[in-house]
Amino acid sequence: MAKSLKTNVQTTVKKETEVVKTSQEPLAIGIDIGGTGTKFGIVDRVGNVLFSGSMSTKKHAQIDSFIEELYKKVSELIEKAGGTGRVKGIGVGAPNGNYYTGTVEYAPNLPWRGIIPLAKLVQDKFQLPVVLTNDANAAAEGEMIYGAAKGMKDFIMITLGTGVGSGIVANGKLIYGHDGFAGELGHTIVIPGGRLHPGTGKKGSLESYASATGVRSTTLEMLNDTDTPSSLRKVPVDELDSKKVYEAAIAGDELAKKVYEFTGKILGISLANAVMFSSPEAIILFGGLTKAGELILKPTRESMEANLIKVFQNKVKILVSHLKESDAAILGASALAWETH
Repeated sequence: MAKSLKTNVQTTVKKETEVVKTSQEPLAIGIDIGGTGTKFGIVDRVGNVLFSGSMSTKKHAQIDSFIEELYKKVSELIEKAGGTGRVKGIGVGAPNGNYYTGTVEYAPNLPWRGIIPLAKLVQDKFQLPVVLTNDANAAAEGEMIYGAAKGMKDFIMITLGTGVGSGIVANGKLIYGHDGFAGELGHTIVIPGGRLHPGTGKKGSLESYASATGVRSTTLEMLNDTDTPSSLRKVPVDELDSKKVYEAAIAGDELAKKVYEFTGKILGISLANAVMFSSPEAIILFGGLTKAGELILKPTRESMEANLIKVFQNKVKILVSHLKESDAAILGASALAWETH
């Protein structure tokens, strides 16, 4: 019985792969480059991620070795999908990615410094058309086409991960600004003279507080500056991360819950500022920190509303992304390839 079931599953997978290979429908590749890891996938026109994979970003000190591994891994997926003849193009989302120039410029969370001609490097290696944008803009594109922002023309996407990214959509279009870098809410100053951001050298930016890294820093400060009992006091400093803070908060740890209250308060102030300059229909939160649910959403909502002037109050929804974390930026990046090619 078990053997028969296994054989049936293998046969089904084989048939599905054969269907993908023999189909003539065009495909696009979406690549999401993050500070820690890179995800990639092959996507059809209706947003199905047919094949996907991942690799480490941070282990590659040199961009050339990164491109080599990326090419090797993605080429394997292209072969499964029926070869390069079906691929219309590649869309790439990356921190500080410039839509206009195809370069990644001074990205504080990536191992490569300066200006990297990433789109050209990928295009030369794959011999396919490449479009590049900011990673948060790519996630916003995916959310607008497939997720919680479907049908919306004015919204802000905030990604709460290793860093804090944002994509701003107004009148149905992503805002790039004159140089391609509009929408860097993570680097706006929320506490003047506050916490130092090691990547930018600036003090008090939103990213220093509302990212996974910021949650860890807040936790360490509270452990040092207060006597609040906490299970986190037993965790070695080098093992303390946002995941452990989340687990402690879910278990009812008072200090961990205070960390989320503080983080939500800071995030809410920034969101209020964003609402008052762009008047979006909704703000959509995406990324690891959203897994904390109401622990982060409640203080964020309360802080945002408290800092809005009356004309903006109780109008803007704060939503959590509907897309799987593994797919959102891949889908958004691939959408760029469809639009351009």
